[in-house]
Amino acid sequence: MPDHTSHRWMRRAAAALLVVGAAALSGCAALHSVTSEVSSFGNWPGDRQPSATTYAFERLPSQQLDAPLQANVEAAAAPALAAAGFKPAAKPEAADVMVQVAMQSRLYQRPWRDRWGPYGPYGRVGFGSWYGGGSRFGFGLGMSLEPPLSEMQVDLLIRDKKTAKVLYETHAVRQQNGGWDERMMAPMFAAALKDFPLPAISPRIVSVPLDNQP
Repeated sequence: MPDHTSHRWMRRAAAALLVVGAAALSGCAALHSVTSEVSSFGNWPGDRQPSATTYAFERLPSQQLDAPLQANVEAAAAPALAAAGFKPAAKPEAADVMVQVAMQSRLYQRPWRDRWGPYGPYGRVGFGSWYGGGSRFGFGLGMSLEPPLSEMQVDLLIRDKKTAKVLYETHAVRQQNGGWDERMMAPMFAAALKDFPLPAISPRIVSVPLDNQP
């Protein structure tokens, strides 16, 4: 026979989790800035002006499997590239540099399980390693009420089109309570390119105001 007491407890726990998740999302909506841990590498040529450089996005074979998803990531990176001075090429063949972008996320839940995905549970779409020195931890609201901890990472690689030489590589990592949030991608790309093309300490903490973000 079914255990009605157990079923009632499970329904109450599920309802409580929905409340906690909604609170996490509402707290995210109230953010005034987004803070990320940024790591950048490479030496951009001093005589090469970004304002005179055109770019085109380049997709890895794995990223071509889900073109709409990758298009969202590229759209989130475009404002940061524009702020750095780059202009999109009229066509990929005419670009001066090729840009690869990726987004990865990781969700930690009770019981402890890691779930990879471009937006949480869907699967990983990225290149390179998971960067950042932040610790992976939990916080005590109880086994059934503890909201997940999510980590998001955006990656950006700039490569010279003629020589195929990598000119710049940058990553931004962010942790937050609750699940992934697609709105965080644009400010995280802005953080990743904030110091471009100057050399900077890696890793470093970069905060980007949300006022100017789409």
